[in-house]
Amino acid sequence: MAEMESESIAEPLSPGDATKSGARPGDRHGLLQHSREFLDFFWDIAKPEQETRLKATEKLLEYLRTRPKGSEMKYALKRLITGLGVGRETARPCYSLALAQLLQTFEDIPLCSVLEQIQEKPGLGVVGDRSMPCSYPLPLCGCQDQEALIKSVKLLQVLAQHRNHLQEQPQKALVDILSELPEAMLKEVLPKVLKADVGVVLSSPEYLELFLLARRKVPTKLEKLLGSVDLFSDENIPRLVDVLKVAAASVKKERKLPAVALGLLRLALQENKFSRFWNEVLEQGLLKKQFPPASFLCFRLLGAALPLLSKKQLQLVMRGDVIHHYGEHLVTAKLRDRFKFAPEMDEYVGAFLEGCKDDPERQLALLVAFSSVTNQGHPVVPTFWRVVRFLGPRALKDYVAWLRDMFLQPSLDSLVDFSTSNQKKNQDASLHVPERTVFRLRKWIILRLVSIVENSQVEKEEALIEEVARFCLFHSFFETKKPTSQIPETEQQLSFPLESRTREVVCNAFFSLLQALSTQFKQVPGQTPDRQPWTFRLVQFTDMLLNHNRNVATVTPFTAQQRQAWDRMLQTLKELEARSAEVKATAFQHLLLLVGIHLFKSPIESCELLGDIQTCIEKSLEEKPRRTRSKAVDSQEPPWVEVLVEILLALLAQPSHLMRQVARSVFGHICSHLTPRALQLILDVLNPDKSQDEDDNVVVTDDSDEKQQQSKSDSDSEGDEEESAEEEEESDEEEEESDEETRDGDVDQGFREQLMAVLQAGKALGGLDSEDKEEEELGDEAMMALDQNLASLFAEQKLRIQAKKDEKNKLQKEKMLRRDFQIRVLDLIEVLVTRQPENPLVLELLEPLLTVIRRSMRTSSSKQEQDLLHKTARIFTHHLCRARHYCHDVGNHVEALHAQVERLVQQAGRQADSSVALYYFNASLYLLRVLKGNTTNALPPKTPKKQKASAKAKGPEATSCLDLKRVTLVYSSALSSFLTKRNSPLTVPMFLSLFCRHPGLCKCLLPSMVQHVTGPVRPRQQAQACLLLQKSLSMGELRLCFEDSEWEQLISQVLVKVTENLRTLGKGQTKSEQQRELSSLELLITLLKAVHVQKLTVDLTSILGLLQGLQATLQQSLQQGAHTAGSSRLYDLYWQAMKFLGVQRPKSEKKDAKEISGDTQSPVSMKRKKKGFLPETKKRKKRKPEDATEQEAKPAATGDKQPPSSGKKKRRRKRTKAKASAQSQANGKPAAKSPTPSSPITSPSTSATPTAGPNTPAKTPKLQKKHQKQSQINGATCTESAGKKHQKGVSDKSPQPTLRKKARLSLANGSPTLLRSGAKKKKVQLKKAGKP
Repeated sequence: MAEMESESIAEPLSPGDATKSGARPGDRHGLLQHSREFLDFFWDIAKPEQETRLKATEKLLEYLRTRPKGSEMKYALKRLITGLGVGRETARPCYSLALAQLLQTFEDIPLCSVLEQIQEKPGLGVVGDRSMPCSYPLPLCGCQDQEALIKSVKLLQVLAQHRNHLQEQPQKALVDILSELPEAMLKEVLPKVLKADVGVVLSSPEYLELFLLARRKVPTKLEKLLGSVDLFSDENIPRLVDVLKVAAASVKKERKLPAVALGLLRLALQENKFSRFWNEVLEQGLLKKQFPPASFLCFRLLGAALPLLSKKQLQLVMRGDVIHHYGEHLVTAKLRDRFKFAPEMDEYVGAFLEGCKDDPERQLALLVAFSSVTNQGHPVVPTFWRVVRFLGPRALKDYVAWLRDMFLQPSLDSLVDFSTSNQKKNQDASLHVPERTVFRLRKWIILRLVSIVENSQVEKEEALIEEVARFCLFHSFFETKKPTSQIPETEQQLSFPLESRTREVVCNAFFSLLQALSTQFKQVPGQTPDRQPWTFRLVQFTDMLLNHNRNVATVTPFTAQQRQAWDRMLQTLKELEARSAEVKATAFQHLLLLVGIHLFKSPIESCELLGDIQTCIEKSLEEKPRRTRSKAVDSQEPPWVEVLVEILLALLAQPSHLMRQVARSVFGHICSHLTPRALQLILDVLNPDKSQDEDDNVVVTDDSDEKQQQSKSDSDSEGDEEESAEEEEESDEEEEESDEETRDGDVDQGFREQLMAVLQAGKALGGLDSEDKEEEELGDEAMMALDQNLASLFAEQKLRIQAKKDEKNKLQKEKMLRRDFQIRVLDLIEVLVTRQPENPLVLELLEPLLTVIRRSMRTSSSKQEQDLLHKTARIFTHHLCRARHYCHDVGNHVEALHAQVERLVQQAGRQADSSVALYYFNASLYLLRVLKGNTTNALPPKTPKKQKASAKAKGPEATSCLDLKRVTLVYSSALSSFLTKRNSPLTVPMFLSLFCRHPGLCKCLLPSMVQHVTGPVRPRQQAQACLLLQKSLSMGELRLCFEDSEWEQLISQVLVKVTENLRTLGKGQTKSEQQRELSSLELLITLLKAVHVQKLTVDLTSILGLLQGLQATLQQSLQQGAHTAGSSRLYDLYWQAMKFLGVQRPKSEKKDAKEISGDTQSPVSMKRKKKGFLPETKKRKKRKPEDATEQEAKPAATGDKQPPSSGKKKRRRKRTKAKASAQSQANGKPAAKSPTPSSPITSPSTSATPTAGPNTPAKTPKLQKKHQKQSQINGATCTESAGKKHQKGVSDKSPQPTLRKKARLSLANGSPTLLRSGAKKKKVQLKKAGKP
């Protein structure tokens, strides 16, 4: 893998080549003396994967430790040194690192010799092309060999002259080496590497870094060499700027801070010249270059300097041009395809905060400084800043206090505010007012406060959480009239009054905070002893504010009715608190608290809801815990459950996730009291027709318009005007395209008539005779009037088009809101199905859910439609149809359920899509399960323990509510429709699912399936009928439903139908006819298997004669190659059936079938088939003729009736029976593995159970298989006399297999005679073959 420039090192060979070639004179370094494992180390060292390189280096060092003075060490050194000059740039550092590790591990290796070898290499000593090594830092760190050190320094200085090829790599290597040297050695080496000239020092970053290294380690020696040098003098500062610019450009790709910049920073801090360095070198120097890498160097230097600066220096840095420039970068970098430095700065700030947790003042100073960098009042750092998690408790408390004070009394002078160039150009001067800046600042502050509480990674105290929540609540709905010490919020005065839009932002942030408190902080250790929720504590605080009406006033004053609703709510909360042990009371308490707080946001709607909720709560607590479905309250006012369901639907209509959670929780506690009317209120939302007609009942709200208005008024709050300008251009282009589309579209006929009228009135349209006089008839005034009329007409048309577009958008938006509302309402359905699966009302959900699925399947184009479909299908399939529990109390609704089953099955058959039909069919199966699980009132008499299997199967249906006769008619008609219609939405898996769950129903439907096996139906339907019968007859549950005589009669009937189908076997031309033949044969095999396994008395003579007569036809069609894909499968199934009938497939036919299938294969398959076979050179050579004759004579001596051997060991083939069966299956032939009767079929009794006398020895399957093969080879027919001959032959030759079996056992047990003789023969043959 490594590419060698030098030809002295030969490339390692593969093991095969090494063994073939042997040691040859050209191998100067003795590669073949080393192991393959050792040579592979050098290939792995040059691989691009870092883990592979490191592992290879470690293994190489471990390998060399075991033999440090062998030839491997010399080869390793030469190989690694040569690798320093390879052509691939990525491989050179790998060899360099490995060589450095090697020299560090084995310190006894002289470095001078290594340097001499490096200089001797043609590619390394002479710098003539681009294949020079970029770097090979030798391990000279701490080296005491002065001679080697001087040689390495000289070599690096020579290489440093070739900057075009090596760039700054030699100088960097030199600095790295010198930085690790002891002071004594550095003093001696320094004059040889650093010239006594300040101009040279300031000529490149490498020399300046070398100067800084000497200044730090050997300042006295440096002063003797250069004298007193002031890098920050007026004449040196421009050179420093140029050097830093070069250093910034060199790390552009790496995106890291150059070491020379950090060294200058440390030197400036050491010499107390930091302000001069920061102001003149960075702010007045680098930033003025307008060079992006230079700006990023300043940003990195800012982040790296944070831990090194004092509080005063930190203030200087955070209010200068660098932080100003960084803020502009944050604003403009929000555009796409812009490099974003913010994540890197977050790492610097996070490291600083984490490192000074013991100094909260520095933490606070840094956060305040970053929060004060604003773009027209809006801070540039995000509201959710991850670095806040590193704050200590005291620093976090002080930071929250600073945010609160800035919200109340914004200090605009303390902000580092800026405007981008585009904002200065495009914005109106009227926007630059303090009120707008204060609004933007307050908006960011309130969101930052909420994000601190919502961030679970920030360690907060309970007092801090309560302080933020009370602050948001007070400034959302209240204002101070007179300060009081009892309410700390009233003592905080505002320098700028709160605007309505600011209060709206605070209100939205408060409810977001309320949601976070409800989900994350349900029980915080350290709350009040009664463990009240946060919502309750905030309600208590609100009630205290309402009682202090002299000091506090609500922004929107309460009416008497609203105040009465508030007081009544508090009274109900006390009653619920007394019953806090009940879970239902806790849910109602949460609902009351949430709606009570919303009384300040929307007082009119919440006041009505509070009254209804309190009434429902009182009635629910007075009522018994369970209400049956049949009981109904005949009163004028609706039941409390219905009222509460309407309230929950109204809450779900609001775009609040907290409302959605509360509604789901409350509904889970009241769903046991649900009435049909209450459930119908929920289902009406899911019904598109009723939901559109009853829009007045529930109004779906959306705050997107308000958000859009806020975004328009504050479009540049967090972004740049460049982004808004690009968006405006895109929107303008879209509008122009839409206008062109409407212009090119169909013109309204009314507009066309109006246009014709205007043109005719202006005499712009005339006949053919008036063409010449047109200019004379229309003057200037007439033309102006015509233009004005046309302009007004087109303006009206444009308004009409815009009105249509707005109406279309409005309808689309209403549709989206309605779909979103339906998705939320499905939460209630899911709660009902999961918590009350045995409720009878669950049965009424089937058809509405199916309607939603069917409608969504048709129009599932948008994402909302797909979400609605997926959620409905999940609830229907997983929570309803597959639920473990179901309704066991259908009452008087048995007749309705049967009608519903019939209706669902009929609707499944009328669907256009099979996927929709599957849902309807599964719904009918669910109802069957419910009917079967419900019992009648009259208990059935007890049956004795020992009853027949059929009585066991009929028992449940006899006592259940399921009307088997009625249901059978329903599914029978569906089955007939499936087996007669051309395109039926029903499928085979649907009926198989029905048969598996209800075997009794399957028994009733069997005659219909048997009838459609033959008859005037299409071949495709016949094939499906055969498939259904095959799967049904294989079920063990179905067998228990039949008596023995009934089962035998059914098998006989099906066998007759299949026999009639098989008369045209092999003559199918179309695909459906061929499929019918295959399905018929598979059904026949199932029948024959059942006959033989269950030992049934069935006459198989007719089917045997039919199949024997078709053998020649099938073989001929297979040889001709007609329908190759189906014929081979058909032929295999045919012989499977014949095997069950006692006829074994002839071996000659197997061989012919293999040849035919091999001939019909394509060239590609032939190539694939040959893959894996041994080549001719690897095949075993033939034995001697004497050995062959002896082996051929052995099977001939066993019996005279055996056929002659074909040259292979027949005995071995019989031993590996499983292997032969697997090979036959791989070739497309069935495995002859199951035992079959040896005698042919003559009567039902002999076919099922062949009789044998008491003196007849037992016949094993192997003997049967052997004699069946002999009968087929000798051409014997399956007649009664032939069967007797076979039986006689078996009895005569029964001792012979026993002897063979013993011989096989002895071979398997490792007989020494057999194994040793075979081994000796093999050795002799190998020796003979090796002789010349």
